[in-house]
Amino acid sequence: MMRQFAIPLFYKSSFISRIKNSRKVNDPKKKDFTPTLLDFGPVKFYIARHFGFCYGVENAIDISNRIINDNPDKRIFLLSEMIHNPGVNNDLLSRGVKFLMDTSGKRIFNWDELTKDDIIIIPAFGTTLEIESELKEKGLDPYKFNTTCPFVEKVWNRSTQLGNKDYTIIIHGKHDHEETRATFSHSANITPSLIVRDIKETKILCSCLLDESKEKEFYKFFRGKHSPGFNFHNDLKRIGVVNQTTMLASETEAIADLLKNTYSDKYGADNLNEHFTDTKDTLCYATNDNQESTLGLLNVNADLAMVVGGYNSSNTTHLVELCEKKFNTFFVSSAEKILSKSSINHFDLHSKKEILNNNFIPETEPVYIILTSGASCPDAIVDFVLRKIISFFPQARNMDLVLKEFE
Repeated sequence: MMRQFAIPLFYKSSFISRIKNSRKVNDPKKKDFTPTLLDFGPVKFYIARHFGFCYGVENAIDISNRIINDNPDKRIFLLSEMIHNPGVNNDLLSRGVKFLMDTSGKRIFNWDELTKDDIIIIPAFGTTLEIESELKEKGLDPYKFNTTCPFVEKVWNRSTQLGNKDYTIIIHGKHDHEETRATFSHSANITPSLIVRDIKETKILCSCLLDESKEKEFYKFFRGKHSPGFNFHNDLKRIGVVNQTTMLASETEAIADLLKNTYSDKYGADNLNEHFTDTKDTLCYATNDNQESTLGLLNVNADLAMVVGGYNSSNTTHLVELCEKKFNTFFVSSAEKILSKSSINHFDLHSKKEILNNNFIPETEPVYIILTSGASCPDAIVDFVLRKIISFFPQARNMDLVLKEFE
């Protein structure tokens, strides 16, 4: 049985939870990724089959809350954001927790002031071996208050296994993301490691692999993305691919397939197993479920899509990218960003800033709206967004009635 976590009530939504529970009862093996249709009359919502808090997020919130409740007289610090959701992080700050670093790794607290009596919580993304060592030097146990996601640790363990077999680790991730920095640190301690951001960067890598005269091009392009002392000629003969768990699983698989085909071309299909190893079992099931559910949303027709979550949340931005392929998509961190039926402040992935849109909801009824959220977004925030939009339609059907009909 899946472990149950103690999650604060204000993160939960009885409305959303009942939808999720009903879908779970009817589809316990998670074979059906079609969205839930809720008919409120003039406005209808297609809600993703899977969204919201994943196992790793619930684990981190549960542990951090127990730490805070059990240590009222101690100073409590988080290395950086617990997860990439402003509501969750602001809640921790309001309870006296302080952050030691921002998401880029810049220190925002004087570490010389830390003492062995302080509590340091490792966030869900994990941390680097270098930071673990520094904490130990200050008399602090980096593992005592550790909320690292078990699926992130699974990637680290697999990287170690492969490194011990002389495989180089190729990490699909954003090189400046906390999780990728941590994964890179752990893998590079064991074996040569290299980070690729996407399929485009992988194609550049494959081009270099097939033409070793491009050695200089390799070092120039992947500067800062490979382990110290990386040897282009020797360290790319045997590889395994792992990922930042919040990246698109489909893209990780595409990257692995491209590299697999490249190694088959370079060394011959009969020798492939000596140079490339399959690591698909390291992909995070929760991220994959959310992404498959978003793909399920793309099979319906709607007037717009709403994606709710933190703007620096990697898994949420990937859901936005998927929705943008078909729908006019609005990315918001909370219901407060919805100003009226016509106006909304939403985050634009391309300009990396919030923009105002005054043509939000179309006038023609009924309006069909896609709704989903990232793995670090509380259900309560999705509920607030849903209720805010329904409030713009005075003739909308009663929420309890709609829910009863669904169940």
